[in-house]
Amino acid sequence: MSLESYVAELRAGRLDPRDELARFEYEVGQVNAAESGFAHVGTAQGSLSGRLAGLLLPIKDLMPVAGLPTAYGSVHRRVFEASDPFAASLLRQGVIIPGKTQSSELGMTAYTEPVGMPAVDNPLLPGHTPGGSSGGAAATVARGLVQVAHASDGGGSIRVPAAACGVVGFKPPHDATGGKLTAQGFITRTVTDQAFMHEVERVSRPLRIGVLLKPLHGSGTVSPAWRSAALTAAVALSDAGHRVTEVAPAYDASFFQAFKHQLAGMCRTIEGEASPIVSFLRDFGQSLSDAERASATAACTSLPAVVRAAWPFDVLLTPTLAFDPPIIGHFSSLPPEEDFEEQTRWTPWCTLFNITGWAGISIPFGGRSIHLGAIRASVPELLGIATELHGS
Repeated sequence: MSLESYVAELRAGRLDPRDELARFEYEVGQVNAAESGFAHVGTAQGSLSGRLAGLLLPIKDLMPVAGLPTAYGSVHRRVFEASDPFAASLLRQGVIIPGKTQSSELGMTAYTEPVGMPAVDNPLLPGHTPGGSSGGAAATVARGLVQVAHASDGGGSIRVPAAACGVVGFKPPHDATGGKLTAQGFITRTVTDQAFMHEVERVSRPLRIGVLLKPLHGSGTVSPAWRSAALTAAVALSDAGHRVTEVAPAYDASFFQAFKHQLAGMCRTIEGEASPIVSFLRDFGQSLSDAERASATAACTSLPAVVRAAWPFDVLLTPTLAFDPPIIGHFSSLPPEEDFEEQTRWTPWCTLFNITGWAGISIPFGGRSIHLGAIRASVPELLGIATELHGS
């Protein structure tokens, strides 16, 4: 049942939100914390009269919700705070928040191993990372505990775990002015459910598609299975009437280095005990001068024009990941700088759409997942072409 139909059943009284909550609590109780993807199970309830009345929608553990603890991915950071405006808006629309899903510490990694709490397991590949930082959200949707979960994305953190767990992750467009990297969104099972959550009417028309099979960031290679998924999608889109062309990277490594400086600069004010990777980013950020941080922001601000000049396309098609999700502990067992570089090799495309603020979506396709990023396409057009590949 689609989310729209499910919510209609709730609003019409044919499904009882109390029964749905009881079902959720029972099913969460049948799995361990690593499998459920939850940092905390407890309820915050909206008015039950809005557009999403009665919908169970967990919130990522980086976002405060009044009455529920927020740990920011670490037992050392656990606090109670007033609801974030995004969470408050969802509550006004009538959602029931049944708990908080796990994140990496402060959302700083593409895997989800919160400090002092169980590392989240991947329902698709047990023993392997579900990706991050919204790994808990992806795992709980993939496991079927909920139909939709809140997630956030500052470098691929919605789309990477969605790809790792075989579900759909959409990063909506956001204002990247001044180096802002993060957008709020959702992980769902279908593109149709994303369209419903974002109140978008999908549009289908012939588009210009650029296909990039080489890593855009990092020094890695792309495994045959992930490359094949993107090639298969390219053929399907060409057969559907879109104009498809293979492209080379649009810019050099200096722009990703600027992103790294920007990210580290954001970390320089982090306080308290931190994991090795967060400590590394904080220390690196503190070593940067004001001029270096300003130069990084200027480079990132210039990137949209650079990309559009090089790529006369509406949408960029790539694999979402360069290789299958590694085992839990693969990244964190490395020295912090190598950890960061290995994450980049695993996720060499998504970050472009955080730097530019453009929309991007990861969908399961061809036995893996592929990423569609809006270079010039609108959100309705992007979701339209995603639906062509993923169906309803």
